[in-house]
Amino acid sequence: MIDLTVAEIAEIVGGALADITPQQAASTRVTGTVEFDSRAIGPGGLFLALPGARADGHDHAASAVAGGAVAVLAARPVGVPAIVVRPHQAEDGRAGVLEHDSDGSGAAVLAALATLAKAVAAELVAGGLTIIGITGSSGKTSTKDLVAAVLEPLGEVVAPPGSFNNELGHPWTVLRATRDTDYLILEMSARHPGNIAALARIAPPAIGVVLNVGTAHLGEFGSREIIAQTKSELPQSVPSSGVVILNADDPAVAAMAEVTSARVVRVSRGSTGSEQADVYAGPVSMDELARPRFTLHAGTEAAAVQLGVYGDHQVGNALCAAAVALECGATLAQVAAALGAAGPVSRHRMHVRTRADGVTVIDDAYNANPDSMRAGLQALAWIAHGGAGRAESGRRSWAVLGEMAELGDDAISEHDRIGRLAVRLDVSRLVVVGTGRSMSAMHQGAVMEGSWGSDGDRGAVQVDGRDAALSLLRAEVRPGDVILVKASNSAGLGALADALVAESGADAGGARP
Repeated sequence: MIDLTVAEIAEIVGGALADITPQQAASTRVTGTVEFDSRAIGPGGLFLALPGARADGHDHAASAVAGGAVAVLAARPVGVPAIVVRPHQAEDGRAGVLEHDSDGSGAAVLAALATLAKAVAAELVAGGLTIIGITGSSGKTSTKDLVAAVLEPLGEVVAPPGSFNNELGHPWTVLRATRDTDYLILEMSARHPGNIAALARIAPPAIGVVLNVGTAHLGEFGSREIIAQTKSELPQSVPSSGVVILNADDPAVAAMAEVTSARVVRVSRGSTGSEQADVYAGPVSMDELARPRFTLHAGTEAAAVQLGVYGDHQVGNALCAAAVALECGATLAQVAAALGAAGPVSRHRMHVRTRADGVTVIDDAYNANPDSMRAGLQALAWIAHGGAGRAESGRRSWAVLGEMAELGDDAISEHDRIGRLAVRLDVSRLVVVGTGRSMSAMHQGAVMEGSWGSDGDRGAVQVDGRDAALSLLRAEVRPGDVILVKASNSAGLGALADALVAESGADAGGARP
């Protein structure tokens, strides 16, 4: 964060000083980071006192100060130097991302955090900072990581770790930027209409990227049309002086060119929409580990690209990242080289590792929706079959799948479709983790598809949880098998993927044929 005094921060957020005099506040500077975890506080930091499921941040204010925080942003006095903001509920009556905020204290601190981030962002933009906002139903985090990789040769980059993309993570990331930062990359997620517009008001993007409109959070929004309207809040928020990068292969995204006053840059895989696309891929192929290769085209220039990330779905993400870098002044050769060198960064997102015993683990356990689940299964089938489609005697493939959350009324049918798809892709074993209605529908869909035959090494099984799945895999996985672990983060299958990778130790390179 930029260097500010406690008094300046109090003035920005409209807070009152507690346990610190005005004179002390005017001379005490926040020179470290802003943190909501007291264990992460370092010298000169500012601690956010937020309510949580197990503890209230207000109760950890003293330990945060002992750890180096110079002040606390809080909703009540905490016995150490603090800026106190008045508790209130969110404007729409919800407490936002904080589920344990019965008294509105969390909403108050979040509102103050947003106000502080907005002021800091405005000052940094005036000094030359470029803000890039990314939204889409899937692929935001992978694309964010690729954008960071292609911009790194051009200057200092700040990007969120993992998926810090909501009312807390978004402003927290903004406050990671300093006067030395050239590019600030922000994921912009939504659970309700208006969320993306609100995030954009905190840190208005000069470049907006829309990846796709899918069915993630369908239960929250009610329809794909409302999801599209919500995603379109990003291009609507980019000023006429800015740039909006749209995936022309998704009709719902391509239509967003009509709602923005900014210049539009279209990207395409080339099979559809390449005639009107500004940045596009030539024919796409994949190696035996499902890493795509293609020719990257921009204007009259072209460059060969071999991605270091896994899955056919990464092509669109890479094209959007390339378009961002080109808008920021990179050459096509720089972009191609950076894309080739960029491997998986964020945890549990299409990490492919091969153990010493030859078992390959595809760890995509952080998030799941119908679109990304299909992409994960396709990558599993490709790797298991040696990149050659269906194989008579290829490697055995395991799909270890947990629940896709927040699909609303479509949850049963979508889980059923995924179970059937696993069979159609010739996945050897489907392990359905969980016993709820949705998971039973996935298991039943696979069973009813009925094309696995009587081979004892093939078929679907439903287990009640992560531990049962791990026990089954330990007992039955053989050297050379390929295992996909995928679910929404709430299913907690990331720990299962970690355990599988650690079973025989992943090789030093992280992946191999």
